[in-house]
Amino acid sequence: MAKPSATASALKPLQVSKVTQQGSLSVHVADQLEALITQGKVAVGDKLPTENSLCDSFGVSRTVIREAITHLKSLGLVETRRGVGTSVLRSSTVEARPAERINPTTVEDILHLLELRLTLEPAAAELAALRYDDEDRQRLEAQHAAFSKTYAAKSQAREEDYLFHFAIATATKNPFFQSFYKQWSQSVIPRAKLLSIDINPISSERYLERVQEEHTYILEAILSRDAQAARETMFQHLNRARNTYAQYREQ
Repeated sequence: MAKPSATASALKPLQVSKVTQQGSLSVHVADQLEALITQGKVAVGDKLPTENSLCDSFGVSRTVIREAITHLKSLGLVETRRGVGTSVLRSSTVEARPAERINPTTVEDILHLLELRLTLEPAAAELAALRYDDEDRQRLEAQHAAFSKTYAAKSQAREEDYLFHFAIATATKNPFFQSFYKQWSQSVIPRAKLLSIDINPISSERYLERVQEEHTYILEAILSRDAQAARETMFQHLNRARNTYAQYREQ
């Protein structure tokens, strides 16, 4: 890995444009940052500006910046270290994928289910932010911690993923959201449909790292009672999954 350049510590202002309300804000931010990195305007080893600085540069919220950075991580362009910040890893993209290949019928099943989840779960996250109680908070934090622990142990964390989303459904206080998750059980998680022989451990680990970080942002939004951010982060989480699995149609 390249050493940080002399300009890395200076954190020079980026030449970017403020984004508008047209389309996904995080996509616009991610596209501009990706272009800066792939064109060499932000060198490998350099650190990106802080979240607050990026918020000022683009004129958006921290939620939008975090979603954009998560996307850059999924492309293998950057990494974030606690206490250090976000640094550029490489200048060309390497997509994080859950498997080498997926049966076409399975791909369609996954995409249909994600389409359904996209209509329900952003609303569930929004309601959870407005309605959760202390018991829900403890459950959400416990399930998120369980996912992080299991993922760190190099597991696919399918059950833990399911239980985190089920905890959100429970926090809505709407029994029909819970019924939906109980009916589908772990099969609601796309990775539950994948064959072990098709999973690439390295790429899958990066994919799960992205999932874990997205879960963190969803949890933070819910516990902050920021209903709009909870809805947006859940939508981005599921939509990014849909886009990832849609790529397997091209194989």
